[in-house]
Amino acid sequence: STISKNSLKSSLEQLDCHFTWDLQEQDVDLEELEETVGDQIAFFGKSKPEHYNLLSYVCHLKNSNEEALRNLQKAEEAVKKIHPDEMDRRSLVTWGNYAWIYYHMERYEEAQLYVSKVETSCKKLSSPAQQKIELPEICAEQGWALLKFGRKYYERAKNCFENALEKEPNNPEFNTGYAITMYRLEDYLYRRCEDLSPSLKPLKRAVELNPDDTFTLTLLALKLQDLKQVDEGEKYIEEAMQKTPCLPYALRYAAKFYRRKGEVDKALKILEKALAVTPRSVFLHHQIGLCYRAKLCQLQETTRYPPQRQVDELMRLSIFHFKTVTDQKTKFFAAHIDLAQMYAQGKRYEEAEETFRKASQINILSSQDKQQFCYSYGNYLRFQMKSESEAIKYYTEGLKMEKDSYYFHKCKNALKKLLEQRVQRGLADATDFATLGFIHNLDDEKQKAAECYEQAVALCPNNEYLSTLCELQLSI
Repeated sequence: STISKNSLKSSLEQLDCHFTWDLQEQDVDLEELEETVGDQIAFFGKSKPEHYNLLSYVCHLKNSNEEALRNLQKAEEAVKKIHPDEMDRRSLVTWGNYAWIYYHMERYEEAQLYVSKVETSCKKLSSPAQQKIELPEICAEQGWALLKFGRKYYERAKNCFENALEKEPNNPEFNTGYAITMYRLEDYLYRRCEDLSPSLKPLKRAVELNPDDTFTLTLLALKLQDLKQVDEGEKYIEEAMQKTPCLPYALRYAAKFYRRKGEVDKALKILEKALAVTPRSVFLHHQIGLCYRAKLCQLQETTRYPPQRQVDELMRLSIFHFKTVTDQKTKFFAAHIDLAQMYAQGKRYEEAEETFRKASQINILSSQDKQQFCYSYGNYLRFQMKSESEAIKYYTEGLKMEKDSYYFHKCKNALKKLLEQRVQRGLADATDFATLGFIHNLDDEKQKAAECYEQAVALCPNNEYLSTLCELQLSI
């Protein structure tokens, strides 16, 4: 009956599981997520209930509820294996997911059955009978799920792991989740500055508590490399590769370490090895593309007239691998930008234009991604299309988003340089002067800002908008 259906719905909303964690389907590439979780089950040997719980949710989003139920059965089997003495406590998320899936399949009695199981267990576990019970392992499981749904969710993931750690500060698993989240939250801008590197301590702590986790080991190595402690970083990379010579997750970051160190051929060897283990991995193809691009840069920097045949071949390989990624993963933003830039470098402007367009239309972009787009596309318009006015438009757009991020500074510096050149060549109009004034103001150069605003108003004396804008900016 509808009454029971409505009361059931409100009981379901009280449950703590993937369906109540606000994980939005449009923020993630479901195919890719399913593949990643499948790979983790295959490679990390011990299949965890969390993996199957997340897979069941992904299956539900893909409209295969039967498959979702099969994954929940596997989650229950995993609980029996790993936590035989804590079946009730460790099954709460699984049962919550069961209840929701049965509800969506309109099997309301079965849904109610699982709601009751959760209620009974919560009563056993805590004196007041409530369904949401703050268990650290549930906080952590939510943290891992949020992490998988991408950058928009990282702040929330961080809070989950912090909550879990408050209750169990020495839990290796929670420390690892927290460290990975902190590493991913860091903006490029601060990666190279120890005081502003909040992930260094958590990574060291996670490695200390769980020395066999070679994935975290490689992240710590990359972090040390950022901080110019390359030799210490390399020790960790070597250790990770000895402990798990075939784990693609550790290998791909080891390759990244050597590519950034300038040992590109070594990086390529490692990536080929990882690709043999997970041939479908787009992440690896992206890294291989970056290696060929790095080789191209090395060649152009070290040879005055690099042989055209070599240039073409490196470009072809780089484009091939980037395109492999964008064909398979239409939402992989970085690969789209890398591919567009390679097309532009090879003077294949129509393809570059088309790839930039696709990149800008990806629907899961963070504000930092959008800023990066403004910077990259601005550069393309300025250097390849020779359209300064269009470039200015995009750089300026980039300043309207995140303040003080890596690409904010990139857009600002590019814009400043371009406008100063226009002033020197006598090409600057009133808007150029006003924009340059705005940038001087951002850089706290009040005197220069005032001069630019005066120029702007002098060039366009009757423009109400400009004069108000300039007065406003100066009063800030």
